[in-house]
Amino acid sequence: MKIAVLTSGGDSPGMNASIRAVVRQGIHEESQILGFVEGFRGLTDNEAIEFTSPAVSEIIDRGGTILRTSRYPEFLDEETRQKAVANLKNRGIESLIVIGGEGSMKGAHALNKLGFKTIGVPASIDNDVFGTEFAIGFDTALNTVIDVLKKLRDTASAHERIFVIEVMGRKSGQIAVFAGLAGGADYICLPDTPATDTRQLDRIFKLVEERYRRGKTHTLIVVAEGAGPSFKVSEAIEIATGREVRLSVLGHVQRGGSPSALDRVLASRLGASAVKLAVAGVFDVMVGMVRGEISNTPLSEVCIGKVVVNPELTKLANVLS
Repeated sequence: MKIAVLTSGGDSPGMNASIRAVVRQGIHEESQILGFVEGFRGLTDNEAIEFTSPAVSEIIDRGGTILRTSRYPEFLDEETRQKAVANLKNRGIESLIVIGGEGSMKGAHALNKLGFKTIGVPASIDNDVFGTEFAIGFDTALNTVIDVLKKLRDTASAHERIFVIEVMGRKSGQIAVFAGLAGGADYICLPDTPATDTRQLDRIFKLVEERYRRGKTHTLIVVAEGAGPSFKVSEAIEIATGREVRLSVLGHVQRGGSPSALDRVLASRLGASAVKLAVAGVFDVMVGMVRGEISNTPLSEVCIGKVVVNPELTKLANVLS
C-alpha cells in the first residue's frame, strides 16, 4: 500500500514524532510512505519525498516538523483541491494522513468528499480539535508557559508588580486555564468573555486590592489571546489601582522546543494508529485520545464540533488562587 503524510497549519512539538511513527509503522505494514512538504501547499505543487526508516532517525525529540508546514487558504478553492487529488492519484497513493489542527482536519475531510481517502491526526498547541482530549503539542506548550510563569512570579515578587501574561488561544482557552491552574496564576481570562469587559475588569481590580490587603504584593494574570487585547487590560489595571503593571506576550516561544515525553508518546501512538486504520481500510476519521484510549471520530463530526474549557477547571483555578 502506498501512503502519504503531511503536516499542516501551525507547527506543534511532537509532529516529528508522529511522522516517525507513520513511517516506521508503515514500513512494518509493508507499505511505501511518501511525505508532502509544506502541507497542502506542497500537495498542490506535487512536492514530495520518499521515506525510509533511517530518514526518520533521531527526530523524535525535535520540535517543528521535518516536512515543514504552511497555512494555505488557497486550499479552500475546489479547483485547488481537485489538483491535489490528481497529484495523489498520479503518484499511485492510496491514502493520505494529515497531521494538524482543526483547519487541517477540514482539509482532510474535503479531500474525502472528492473521493480520496484520508485520516486525520490532531496536532495543536491550542488543544482545540474536537474528538480528542489532548492534541499533539499541547503538553509541551503547557510546560513552556508554566516555566515562564514561575520565572515571572520571581521577578513580580521581587518588585511587587502585577504581571499580565498573554498566552496563545484565539478561540480556545485551554492553554490559559491549564497553565494558569498548574502555574498558580491569580486570575485567568478566557476567550468566551472579553478581558476588557467592565465586569471582568472590576473583578480583577478587586482581586488585586484584596491581595494587597492580605499582604500579597504581586499578582499574575493570564490572558488568552482571544480574550485580549491584553495591553488594554494592563493599562486599565494600572490606571484603576495605581500600581505598577508589566505585560508579557509569550508569542511563538510556545510553539517551539523539544516535545515532552507525553507528547512523544501521544504522537507515536496516534501516528501508528493512523497507519493501522489505513491498512484496515478505515478512512474519513481522525484518531484521538479519549479517556486514555485511542478513539476514532468521523471527520464530519470533527469539523463541526467545538472544544469547550471544562468549567470545573475554571472553578478550581478560582478557588486555589
